[in-house]
Formats: sequence, C-alpha cells, structure tokens
Amino acid sequence: MSTLQHSPDAPADPSQPASPALRARGVTRRYGTGAGAVTALDTVDLDLAAGAFTAIMGPSGSGKSTLMHVLAGLDAVDEGTIHLEGTEITALGDDALTRLRRDRVGFVFQSFNLLPMLTAEQNILLPLELAGRRADRTWLMTLAEAFGIDKRLDHRPSQLSGGQIQRVAIARALITSPAVVFADEPTGNLDSRSTEEVLDFLRLSVDEFAQTVVMVTHERDAAERADRILTLADGRIAADEDLAAGRATEQTSPRTASQAGEAR
Repeated sequence: MSTLQHSPDAPADPSQPASPALRARGVTRRYGTGAGAVTALDTVDLDLAAGAFTAIMGPSGSGKSTLMHVLAGLDAVDEGTIHLEGTEITALGDDALTRLRRDRVGFVFQSFNLLPMLTAEQNILLPLELAGRRADRTWLMTLAEAFGIDKRLDHRPSQLSGGQIQRVAIARALITSPAVVFADEPTGNLDSRSTEEVLDFLRLSVDEFAQTVVMVTHERDAAERADRILTLADGRIAADEDLAAGRATEQTSPRTASQAGEAR
C-alpha cells in the first residue's frame, strides 16, 4: 500500500532528527489546596515523537488522564512548560489556546461526541466549519475511503454501528490535519470486533498519514498496538517501553539471506 500523507512538510535537512511533536518539562499539576492537595502530575519530563503512536497507561489515579489533558491544552499546569510543535502552550491566553486546540489538535473520545442531527460527512467537516475554513474534498474522501465509511457519509449516527461511529470520529479528528490527535479510551464503549477495527484505523492514521497519535487506555492489548507505551504511577512515568524498536529487532534476522540459504 502506498503512503498517502497529508501532513506538514518534512524538515529541510533529513539528516537532522525531527523535533518532537510535544515536549513537556517539569510539568506538575495539583488539585486542591493545603493538607488536602493531590499532586496528579509530579515534575514530568517527556518528548513525544512526531508521526508516532504513543499509548499512556496506568491505574486509576495514576495521572494518565491528567497528562493527556495538559498536553492537549484542556487543563492548566501549576509548574513547568509544554510545547506543541515549538509553540509553548503553557504561555498562551484563553483565546489563543482555544484557537490552537481548534486548528492543531484533534480529539477522539470514548463517548464519540457526534452530533445526532448531522450526517457523518457533516460531523467530519464540523471542525472546519467552526474554524471558518473551506473543506478539502479530496482529503475528506481520502479519509472516508481509508476508513471504509465513504458509502456512509450521508448517514446519521443512529444509522451507523459503534465501530463506524468511531471511524467517523477519527476522520473528524484528522480532517484539520492536526499536529497531534488525542484519543481518550477510544475503544471503551465498543465490542471486541469494533475495538480491533478502531485500533487498526488509529494505526493506519500513523502508518499511512504520518499522524501523531496519543492514546489513553487501560487495556494492555490496545496499548500494544502503539509504538511506545508510557505507564504512569503516582503522577510520574514509571515505565517507558519502545515497542517500535522491539518490532524492528524482531523483523531483522541475525543471518543474511545468503547465510540462511547456505544453512538449508
């Protein structure tokens, strides 16, 4: 399958490593005050690579949802800085932060958050309409065909399966060609078959469209579809697993093809 990309231009010098899509330094988030204060994130340092699929796991109260919220600009930090493609989002005012989320961040939610009175196509294009931007019909159809919903664009959510609804939600998240897509427990309300489909399409977003995806999940099987798994505990990163490197190692034989032939 050929790679169909709809993403920002590559770095001018391909020999230089690409800058991370997201960078967090010393990020701390507390809730409450005084003796009852809870530290949800404790001086977190993190770089998330562009064009990669990162899963965030951890038990309830570990800080995984808080981390996603501050990285997406949905919640403020008490200390530290966060940069999205070089823009320090922790320094932005409310209006600028709203524009950044609208134009440069995509969201996929567990509860889908589609508008029931709109068709699938209208739901997908809604972020562009809200931003006053013209729809790119070619990009719309590229997404719809890739996600297998091109024959369902005139259907309302009530006429779609759970898996199809979440595919519409993923297409909506990608329609603005955002810097990062955040997926918050995207398979939480789906059966096993639909779960696999949605994970396939999130993976496709990375592999075919060079999209950066950050997914919060409590399911290990879902997390293992990512390139990297971050496990949080007590507001800190307790484990950082590079699955992409492991897969690359598994695909590389210790013997050359000619050596394998000689062995036969």
